[in-house]
Amino acid sequence: MKYNFDEIIPRRGTNSYKWDSAEDADVLPMWVADMDFRTAPPVVEALKKRVEHGIFGYVRVPDAYYEAVVNWFARRYAWRMEKEWIIYTTGVVPAISAVIKALTLPGDKVMVQTPVYNCFFSSIRNNGCEMIANPLVYRNRGYQIDLDDLERKTLDPKVKLLLLCNPHNPAGRVWSKQELRRIGEICLRNNVFVVADEIHCELVFLGHEYTPFASISEEFLLNSVTFVSPSKAFNLAGLQIANIISADADVRVRINKAINMNEVCDVNPFGVEALIAAYNEGEEWLEELKIYLFANYIYLKGYFETYLPEFPVMMLEGTYLVWVDCSVLHQASEEIVKDLLKKEKLWVNEGSLYGEAGEGFIRINIACPRQRLIDGLNRLKRALK
Repeated sequence: MKYNFDEIIPRRGTNSYKWDSAEDADVLPMWVADMDFRTAPPVVEALKKRVEHGIFGYVRVPDAYYEAVVNWFARRYAWRMEKEWIIYTTGVVPAISAVIKALTLPGDKVMVQTPVYNCFFSSIRNNGCEMIANPLVYRNRGYQIDLDDLERKTLDPKVKLLLLCNPHNPAGRVWSKQELRRIGEICLRNNVFVVADEIHCELVFLGHEYTPFASISEEFLLNSVTFVSPSKAFNLAGLQIANIISADADVRVRINKAINMNEVCDVNPFGVEALIAAYNEGEEWLEELKIYLFANYIYLKGYFETYLPEFPVMMLEGTYLVWVDCSVLHQASEEIVKDLLKKEKLWVNEGSLYGEAGEGFIRINIACPRQRLIDGLNRLKRALK
């Protein structure tokens, strides 16, 4: 491989949320979703050039930014969006909150497919809405959508939005075009608007294909908004850059108003330069990264089969977040995580963060050099055994 993903890069002492949140220097963090790899070299070079200029005033987002986004999705996913559809903001979580504010009233219901990204819950709650779950069906080390339950619950006129996670965090599913079509048809029938968090869209492994929900049909496009960002695939979360894609001009007006009300309408020059470089020049690096990440997953899966067979590992179709069933322990997820931290100084996420459907599971971040992954797996084995 051209790029060295085995390099151990010290992160402690860099004000890393992932690494410096633990006071004990011996803690190995495999929790929050950022990677222990340097980003693509073209991104680093673009940021160096920007730093050398030495002036960091307010930024005007240039045409090159919009062109990079449009060309990336057209080239990789055959989704041709228009520049006018793109609303930039500081991150996907603020975007979710702003869209809920724009498209609901307090007391409305917002549907999620649990277990699901924990910030969905807070964004719903903070806007005075009620969360309603369409729990995913867990079987054979994977998850399926309960379409009958989805149909039944969207009949409620108070259900205004479906927050769709595609690819799904933490289940690791990459929803097929057929699955997305069924979701979209149900939502259209019942006047439910789809809000698609597709932040992990680039991190899809061989044998699976990411389909932008909005690309499936004109009806789906106009009945949805989509969130995208280079932050997960290129490890840029700290640069705070994301985009909301909306083809409906009236919806965009409402979203823009909410973004300004939430005061997340300004981005920084580094995020702008990083996105342009990542989308225009980072593709080769990304493809090698995906090979490395999937090899990490295969290593983890084999390790569990050999040493921890009583703990089922979910199939990983996308993301770098592995979902593990620890129900054999008959412990709450929170207690399992506390035990791992206390016994072996290993920090992972408790499944209960992702809703009641996640109880008894843990989530492991495998976006790290293989040596660090092996260290984490050994700690896990010692603690669980």
